[in-house]
Amino acid sequence: MRLRTGAVLAALAAALAVSATAGLALGPVRIAPDRVFDIVLGGLTGDRPTGAFASIVWDVRMPRILLGAVVGAGLAVAGTVLQALVRNQLADPFLLGASSGASAGAVLVIVFGTAATGFGMGVPLAAFAGSMAALVAVYAMARRGGTMTTGRLILAGVAVQYILSAFTSLVLVLASHPDQIRSVLFWTLGGLGGARWDELALPAVALLVGGALLLTLARPLDLLLAGEEGAHTLGLDTGRFRAAVFVLTSLVIGVLVACSGAIGFVGLMVPHAARMAVGAGHRALLPVAALGGAVFLILADLIARTAAAPEEIPVGVVTALVGGPFFLWMLRRSSRTEGVTG
Repeated sequence: MRLRTGAVLAALAAALAVSATAGLALGPVRIAPDRVFDIVLGGLTGDRPTGAFASIVWDVRMPRILLGAVVGAGLAVAGTVLQALVRNQLADPFLLGASSGASAGAVLVIVFGTAATGFGMGVPLAAFAGSMAALVAVYAMARRGGTMTTGRLILAGVAVQYILSAFTSLVLVLASHPDQIRSVLFWTLGGLGGARWDELALPAVALLVGGALLLTLARPLDLLLAGEEGAHTLGLDTGRFRAAVFVLTSLVIGVLVACSGAIGFVGLMVPHAARMAVGAGHRALLPVAALGGAVFLILADLIARTAAAPEEIPVGVVTALVGGPFFLWMLRRSSRTEGVTG
């Protein structure tokens, strides 16, 4: 299993390098890969080439690629953890309302909280609060009598998403400036076009710290797969553990959504593919999901930038076009969806 996991990680690392190179080279202005390597190596060594190509690669595309990798990895890890917490492979930060809640909180601050926004932490804090509130609401509605079914989980997530969508639409109507309206649409559809070097530190720290902490919790996450009684028998306080991990996961999601808007289905598809590759053990599953999420979102953003060039499609639209059919396929093959169909 270790050899298999190592091989998968090596293959994903190579795929990440290839996708990042493609993301730097392709776009409305195409740049030869060898020129891209020269610019990147020059920038890393402090001798960055000058000119239009260097500016495009280093100032425009590189921050976008890095943000896509961080957000994709973070959403995939968050989705993996949420699926373990609720013991359901259909769980996802977007489907459970966490991404929509974070987006709603950020939009509220953007439109009405200009004073808080000026301190730089207003949007991330509001995004975290919205993410946490949405997750708690969905979890509370889906859990009845000590049990949770797929049907209740999905219906609760859909209900919360509708409420948050209506709230975001209301804020959009009340927004008084065109810049605010554009920002609201950005949070609704998701995008990486606003990536800047000075804005990468916060999501990178959230991913590294949150991912490291979640990796140390791999064994308790594995215990949850045995069920409530099994986890209790093995010494895990499931109530306190779930609450703590919900807070940590919401924090990671909130920070990521504050930087990229609500991007759906990454946390649904990538963990499922990673589980097929290395199994359900979280010590191997979390790193594989992180690399897979980074590759997936970089490629999705590349499609968003080039499919309708010179116009740009929001990356959330691309992930939804791929993730929607995948979700329907997962829903169809699940043996625990009777609550949805009746």
